[in-house]
Amino acid sequence: MGQMIDGVWSDENILTEIEADGRYQKKPSAFRDHISTDGASGFPAEPGRYVLYSSVACPWAQRTVLFRALKQLGDIIPLHNTQQNPDGGGWWFGGEKHRVPGTDTDVEFLHEIYGLADAGYTGKVTVPTLWDTQKKTVVNNESSEIIRMFNGAFAEFAESTPDYYAEPLRPQIDVMNDKILTGINNAVNGCGRVTSQEAYERSYDLLFATLDELDDLLGHQRYLCGDTQTESDWRFFPTLVRFDAIYYIGYKCNKRRVEDYPNLSNYVRDLYQTPGIAETCDLAEMKALVYRPGGPIASNGVVPKGPDTDFAGPHDRDRFSLAA
Repeated sequence: MGQMIDGVWSDENILTEIEADGRYQKKPSAFRDHISTDGASGFPAEPGRYVLYSSVACPWAQRTVLFRALKQLGDIIPLHNTQQNPDGGGWWFGGEKHRVPGTDTDVEFLHEIYGLADAGYTGKVTVPTLWDTQKKTVVNNESSEIIRMFNGAFAEFAESTPDYYAEPLRPQIDVMNDKILTGINNAVNGCGRVTSQEAYERSYDLLFATLDELDDLLGHQRYLCGDTQTESDWRFFPTLVRFDAIYYIGYKCNKRRVEDYPNLSNYVRDLYQTPGIAETCDLAEMKALVYRPGGPIASNGVVPKGPDTDFAGPHDRDRFSLAA
């Protein structure tokens, strides 16, 4: 997918995420500043100041789009979607010129925005990317940190919404987040992107052991951490919503579909039907961007027609609320 080396883009995969033994290892994000309510971080929460760059193709980026919807930040944080250019250059704006907010600079690629933030930048250019229009820099490109900012930093400017990282549940959420990251998010990529059979099978076994465990857990409670939605549910959701259409087929995660799990299949429909979420889930576009030439998996550009999954169909998760 390429990267920047000393401020210059290279399509050669120099900073690879594949280890010598074929394992997938996600690179840490480079920009790690934070938006704060009091401005002590140097990046105060202000409506319209920050811009989110995302992509429908990327599950890590979808986390931030989900939180933008859940926390009703649509009028506070503008969103721009990108896609991978099949001819190289990384994330781009579909061949259109994009005026970088807060500047008079037009760009075609996201890496050009990274160059504005740091002219000598070396590293991956990823989505999500959170841009500060005043300081003209990238604030953060780590999805787990951006969703925390969205969860709490802009509360005074938006409608009252649930706290998805509520203080009493934080220890439980942190443990669950680690399980989701290792056993689901990274394990899926470990199936689809590794280069050795041994590494693939390790990821495959871990993935389905974790899915089995979580399906059992969700047979006893409505959400991952109890009877309320938390950050953990929304870190899990982007993988689940793509699983049958993309990971089961394209990433060789073909032991079971989510639809084959009695509790996970109802759970994902429950989350999908949360107000504002369906609008963030263009599954047809997700498939088109992933299966296109130059996408994250080897493809001849033919997009699988199925499966026919009805996320808007009925689910049984209300039984836990009724029992409570």
